[in-house]
Amino acid sequence: MKKSVILILFIILISSSFIFFKGQAKDDRFITYEVDLNDKEVKLYWKDEKDNNFKSIQNLKNWLETKDQTLLFATNGGMYKKDNTPQGLFIENFETKSNIDTLSGNGNFYLKPNGVFYIADNNQAKIDVTENFNLKKNIKFATQSGPMLVINNIIHSAFNENSKNLNIRNGVGVLENGNIVFCHV
Repeated sequence: MKKSVILILFIILISSSFIFFKGQAKDDRFITYEVDLNDKEVKLYWKDEKDNNFKSIQNLKNWLETKDQTLLFATNGGMYKKDNTPQGLFIENFETKSNIDTLSGNGNFYLKPNGVFYIADNNQAKIDVTENFNLKKNIKFATQSGPMLVINNIIHSAFNENSKNLNIRNGVGVLENGNIVFCHV
């Protein structure tokens, strides 16, 4: 019997919530996928057991099949440097593989505030602004990214009608019921 797995590979942007979708009609500009962590697993992957970067969803899918697991959903998660190492915090199976980055700089990652998406050992997901994030031993998976798209139900001020930030965006949010929603805009 194959075990099903949902994963995040490299989420480009993180948002604190997607509450603003609640009660609104479906919007075809958004592709969303909602996950109940009581029903499905969400994992982050970067490298295989031989320390090889997956580099593509297809490579990960093939690898999971060798482990008798089925990939149900995948998206990019986090941001990566030119050498394919995570930009900022990356935790996989309770192991910190890249430390949190609280520096300032140029580019999407440093457009403040950025944030940390994480899943604790009790299967609860959360998103914190990087400056408010507290690293604890019970964090199973985490990825840092930026900028946050939505903070306290307000769209980031850098994303407005005159914005230069017109790229396609991926995001993750935690709903009031604790489910995770992934969004591609």
